[in-house]
Amino acid sequence: MTTDVPHGTTASRVTDRPGDTSPFALGLLLRRAHWHAAAVMEEALRPLGIELRHFAVLIVLVDRGPTVQRDLVAATGSDKAGIMRVVDDLERKGLAVRKTVPGDRRVRAVEITPQGLELFDAAHVAAAPLAERLVAEMGPGEPEQLTDLLTRFAYPAGAEA
Repeated sequence: MTTDVPHGTTASRVTDRPGDTSPFALGLLLRRAHWHAAAVMEEALRPLGIELRHFAVLIVLVDRGPTVQRDLVAATGSDKAGIMRVVDDLERKGLAVRKTVPGDRRVRAVEITPQGLELFDAAHVAAAPLAERLVAEMGPGEPEQLTDLLTRFAYPAGAEA
């Protein structure tokens, strides 16, 4: 394999250790932060009998109301088969239902059930102390600052949300 690195130039060796200055460092750091936060949130959801992938769909349903499966794919970053499995799981647990869309019998919208809303609320209560643990090493105002920075990073000005 050949590369287009000019002679005499040494490419940075990518790591995900603190202080890495490679061009991949931010992405790797965000990935590690996601893994850490996801593991903590999975811990909150486990006693409720769901996983983070299920909760991601419930978040969309609470936010948007009944949502067609193809839109759930886009909203969660999943794929069609993955969303179908998650919705099947949610239906089996009584947390969501599929309903026909008026005007198109082939399309189904997924809707959260009252039981799903109860679980959604219970998940937030269960996650609160664990979320505090995520930011325990931060100083006053830093959790809010991190949230602000990540929000601006994830939703740049002028970009579609």
